[in-house]
Amino acid sequence: MPLPENVQSLSVSRRGWSGVSVDITEFHCAGRVAHHLCYETETRLSVLLEEVGSHCEPRLRENQPCPIGYMPRHMHFAPAGMEIWGYSADARFVKDATLTFDLAVLGERLAIGFSADAIATPRLRFSDDRIWTLVRLLSNAVDDSDPSTQLYGDGLTAAIVARLFAHPPEAGADGKGLAPWQLRRVVEYLDAHLPKRVDLAHLAELSGLSPSHFSRAFKASTGMAPYRWQLDARIRRAQALLLDTPASLEQVAEATGFADVVHFGRTFRKVIGATPAAWRRDRKS
Repeated sequence: MPLPENVQSLSVSRRGWSGVSVDITEFHCAGRVAHHLCYETETRLSVLLEEVGSHCEPRLRENQPCPIGYMPRHMHFAPAGMEIWGYSADARFVKDATLTFDLAVLGERLAIGFSADAIATPRLRFSDDRIWTLVRLLSNAVDDSDPSTQLYGDGLTAAIVARLFAHPPEAGADGKGLAPWQLRRVVEYLDAHLPKRVDLAHLAELSGLSPSHFSRAFKASTGMAPYRWQLDARIRRAQALLLDTPASLEQVAEATGFADVVHFGRTFRKVIGATPAAWRRDRKS
């Protein structure tokens, strides 16, 4: 099939574990991208692992913006038969993981039953740091030929399934997130002030909450503490500079608010899993 408009190239790595198939897809892009996502006949979870450029979003229709505000490390769950579109106003590089589930095989393998509501209820955009971390570990195992990777992947997929289907969202005051206007105001402020220092008290003031209440609500909405959201935003900006400009590592570190290139390199590797130089080289090769 032809590539979607402004997608210059894509690559897919694929592997299956009992009851779960995993596709890791990397897109190199140059502009607005809107494309119909595959797997429509499958029950699936799609997890955004990396994005450089404008934020990506899942949509129910190509020209209908996602009703749920942006959050880092977001994902969406769709039951079989549901159509989903992917959209970005100006994408440069995107890496995602799509897990498709054979529920009959999983039920037998894990000796559990699945809630009909959990299986049939779509979740268009949500954040779960545990699932994201498990999926990233699984994505690193897709191309690993070591025999022990089979058992490793079996453990990861079991943990993902248990978290996705067996743990409903938390209820109660501490489980409530920010209102859409609060989240939008805070995110816009953080974006406008990157990479400068931002005080928690000021973010709380913008949302009309106490600092402790704001911290809990922000994490409930985004899956991240405020400091981690800001750090991820700085790393995304660094990725854009590495991909789109000839800036040196020292210049990128300075532009994104890191004390020096050593601190930048250490933090980048911790978040992304590769050094800045290696990440740039792999994506430009």
